[in-house]
Amino acid sequence: MPDFTPYQEKIIKRYYDNRNDIMRQKLAEMTTDLYLAEGKKRARLWKRVAAALTNIGISQARIDHIVASDNPSFLVKLLEEKK
Repeated sequence: MPDFTPYQEKIIKRYYDNRNDIMRQKLAEMTTDLYLAEGKKRARLWKRVAAALTNIGISQARIDHIVASDNPSFLVKLLEEKK
């Protein structure tokens, strides 16, 4: 493991402290993109959404339901619920 300067350690610590907020922001941006996307791009976005939801600790059953529905409004409701 490389040695980090104290400054770098603080940056890394702040990133991990705020990781859930960062993921929520990315999910909000992806939700907007989902409303506009079609075809293969939409399928790729849903895969990214599923990975991000896993990272913030959403249950796999709920992720599967949201992705299978192919409805961005379900994702919006989930994000509002997790605020």
